[in-house]
Amino acid sequence: MSDEAAAGFVRVRFDLSYDGKDFSGWAKQRQGQRTVQGEIEDALRTVTRSAETFELTVAGRTDSGVHARGQVAHVDLPEELWAEHREKLLRRLAGRLPHDVRIWRAEEAPAGFNARFSAIWRRYAYRVTDHPGGVDPLLRGHVLWHDWELDVDAMNAAAEALLGEHDFAAYCKKREGATTIRTLQQLSLVRGDDGIITATVRADAFCHNMVRSLIGALLFVGDGHRDSDWPGKVLAARVRDSAVHVVRPHGLTLEEVGYPADELLAARNRAARNKRSLPGSLPEAGCC
Repeated sequence: MSDEAAAGFVRVRFDLSYDGKDFSGWAKQRQGQRTVQGEIEDALRTVTRSAETFELTVAGRTDSGVHARGQVAHVDLPEELWAEHREKLLRRLAGRLPHDVRIWRAEEAPAGFNARFSAIWRRYAYRVTDHPGGVDPLLRGHVLWHDWELDVDAMNAAAEALLGEHDFAAYCKKREGATTIRTLQQLSLVRGDDGIITATVRADAFCHNMVRSLIGALLFVGDGHRDSDWPGKVLAARVRDSAVHVVRPHGLTLEEVGYPADELLAARNRAARNKRSLPGSLPEAGCC
């Protein structure tokens, strides 16, 4: 996973979106599992009439059932192949890709760009309704129904203790060799005129199940089952709490990925690969 494309190759940035309902997540898996990465790589190989599969690197590896509106990926293509197909690549991909995934932009990336490691934040939205009648049938694939009335003010008060740089081990599914230290930049909830509550969650990066676990804890506060200081206590314990439920994936959408100015991309790329640790603790292995 290089900071630059190899000699003779061009790094291309893709901006894309997908409905995650029928995908087993972003990343390619064993045969028979339908994934976003697999569909795009197959389509790219077909439209460029290539015998080789060009592997994508993505900003956020979304789980099964999670949607994306503002996903970013990159792929390194041979210079001659890019020159031949660049003008018609989007239209050809649109004709080959299934209707639940779309690529909106395909452009040569600036020097130092890496879709994953150059990102400085990812912004997700989780949508939930507590309407006693349930979810609008037209929105059922993107909004969670919670069958208790929710106090949004209490949830926002609870969220304040979670902001900043912390070890989110209590809210993540631990992966061998990976750190659970993250910087949570925003966690706020707003009830819209339609009654749907949208939680905006932004961080430099997320560990596995982090967003859905945070929302699960806040829902317990919002419906009165826990006090507003409980999510902060769970965080401080730094161990997985069985009371924290991982909410269903269909309410979650990756909305946007943020990158620094072009001249800062390479530096961010290198910094994001460093081991992370909290003050006074031993460094942990892993990048983000």
